[in-house]
Amino acid sequence: MAEVIKMPKMSDTMTEGVIAAWHKKVGDQVKSGDVLAEVETDKATMDLESYEDGVLLHIGVDEKESVPVDAVIAIIGEKDENIDSLLKDLKGGGSSSDKKSDSDSNSSSKSDKKDEKKEDKKEDKKESNDSDDSDDTSNINAEVITMPKMSDTMTEGTIVAWHKKEGDSVKSGDLLAEVATDKATMELESYEDGTLLYIGVKEGESVEVDGVIAIIGEKGVDYKPLLKSGKKSEKKSETKSESKSESKSESKSESKPAEKQAESKKSTSTSDSSGRLKASPLAKKIAEDKGINIKDVSGSGENGRIVKKDIESYKPVADVAKGSTPAAVQVGHESFEEVAVSQMRKTIARRLAESKFSAPHFYLTMEINMDKAIEARETINKISPVKVSFNDMVIKATAAALRQNPKANSSWLGDKIRYNHHIHIGVAVAVEEGLLVPVVRFADSKSLAQISGEVKELGGKAKNKQLTPKDWEGNTFTISNLGMFGIEEFTAIVNPPDACILAVGGIKETPIVKNGQMVIGNVMKVTLSCDHRVVDGAVGSAFLKTLKGFLEDPITLLV
Repeated sequence: MAEVIKMPKMSDTMTEGVIAAWHKKVGDQVKSGDVLAEVETDKATMDLESYEDGVLLHIGVDEKESVPVDAVIAIIGEKDENIDSLLKDLKGGGSSSDKKSDSDSNSSSKSDKKDEKKEDKKEDKKESNDSDDSDDTSNINAEVITMPKMSDTMTEGTIVAWHKKEGDSVKSGDLLAEVATDKATMELESYEDGTLLYIGVKEGESVEVDGVIAIIGEKGVDYKPLLKSGKKSEKKSETKSESKSESKSESKSESKPAEKQAESKKSTSTSDSSGRLKASPLAKKIAEDKGINIKDVSGSGENGRIVKKDIESYKPVADVAKGSTPAAVQVGHESFEEVAVSQMRKTIARRLAESKFSAPHFYLTMEINMDKAIEARETINKISPVKVSFNDMVIKATAAALRQNPKANSSWLGDKIRYNHHIHIGVAVAVEEGLLVPVVRFADSKSLAQISGEVKELGGKAKNKQLTPKDWEGNTFTISNLGMFGIEEFTAIVNPPDACILAVGGIKETPIVKNGQMVIGNVMKVTLSCDHRVVDGAVGSAFLKTLKGFLEDPITLLV
C-alpha cells in the first residue's frame, strides 16, 4: 500500500520548507531511516528521513522549490504499484505525472472556453455597437493633453495654477500649468502648437495620471467628440459602479456655484502683461491659507515675483496702524480648521503605512562618543571650502560602514533580495507639507566637502519644491536626523525600497567612564530600524559597530 510523504513541521516557526537536495530518485529502493532529502527551514538545513520501506514512486517537488508544511512531496510504495488514483485524489500532489487527470481537466475546461467565447462575442458585439454610435475622431485636428506621470510614485496630480486660458494661442514649450505631485510642484509644458480649446480640470482640483486635463488644436475645431470617445473608452475598462460614482463626481464639480469660480479668478488676478501670476506656488498657498489678497503684496523676487517671505512679512495697512495687536481668543470657544490632504502627504501616508505594516521592523540603538568628531570638525572647517556639519560626517561614516557591511545596503523584492553594490544615501528633509528624501549618490566615494555642498543644494531645492525625479529616486539606505531639533533619541520607519533607516539624535554632554574615571563626554544616540525580512540582528549590529568606530575616530574615514 503506497504511503504519502508530506512536508513535516521541523521548527515551531516553520510554515514552509525548501527542498535543498534529493538523496533518492524515483525508482530507488528506500528503507526506514534513509535520508530522502535535505530540507531548508527558517532555522537550518535538516535531513528528511523515510519512515517507510519500499520504492520511491513519485517526487512532487523539484530541488530549490518551496512547499508549505503538510503539502505532499513524495510517495513511497511497492515496486510497479499504480498510484494514478492516489495522485488524482491528492490536492497539488504532482499532477504533472498524472496524464489522466490532465486530460480530464482539459476536457472539462473545453466547455468553459466555449461559454467564454460566447460571452466574448456578446461583449465584442456590444462594444462594436457602442463604437458605431460614437463620432469618428480620426479627422479631428486636435490633441488630448493628459496628466503625465511626473514621479515613480505619482498616482494623481493637482492643478495649482493655469498659465493659459481657453482660447489662448499655445506653442510647443509654453508653460501650460503648475502641477503639485506627491514630491514637488512642477511645471507642465505643452508639446503641441495650436489653441487651448478646452480645460478639463480647474485650479485646486486633482486628476489621476493619464486623466484628461486639456485639449489643444486648431482654432474653431469641434473637439467634443474627443471628450465623448474618451469617456466611452474609460467606461469599457471600468465597472458600472465606478462609472456611476465618476459621473456623480463630475456633475458635482460642474455644478459649483458661480461665486467660487469668481473667487478662483480673483486669486490669480495679480499678473504681468501676459496674464501670468508673478508668484511662487508656495506663496499663493500661504496667502490663501492666511486670507491675504495676493495682489496687495509687493514681490521681492526676480522681476517682482512674490515669494514665501513676502507673504510671511506682509502686514495689512490697517494692522500696521493698530500696531498689529492680535485679537484675544475667546475663552471656551471651540474652533478647528480642516485642510485637504496634499499629494505629498497622501503618498507619505500610503508608503509609510505599507512599510510599517508589511515590513517586520526591529530596532538597534547605540551610543557614540563624539568627542573626537567635534575636534575633527573644527579642524576640517578651517580648510574646507564649505562648512561641514555633523550630519555630513554621519553620511560619510554611514557610506563607509555600508561598504564594509554590504548586507545592510539591500532591498526586499518579494521573491528575491537585492544587494546593492552602489551606495546612494537618502537624506530626509522636512518641508512644510511633509518629508522629502533627496539622494546623495555614490556617497562612499565623495569627500566631506562634496557631501556638504550637495546636501545643502538638495535641501534648498526640496524646500523650494525644485527637486526633479532624479534627485529623489534610487536611494539604497536612508538617514533621518532630528538632532538639530533637540531630539535625543527616536525610531524611524523604514523608507522603501531600503531595508534600513538610521535615526540620528542630538549630541549631548553626559557623564561617561573613561580610563576608569568619571568624565563629561559628548554622546550621540543612533537607532537603526531594520526590515527583518532582509536584515538580521547580527548584520545590523555589525553595521552599527563599524559606524561607531568611524565616528569615534574620524581620521579612519580618510584612509
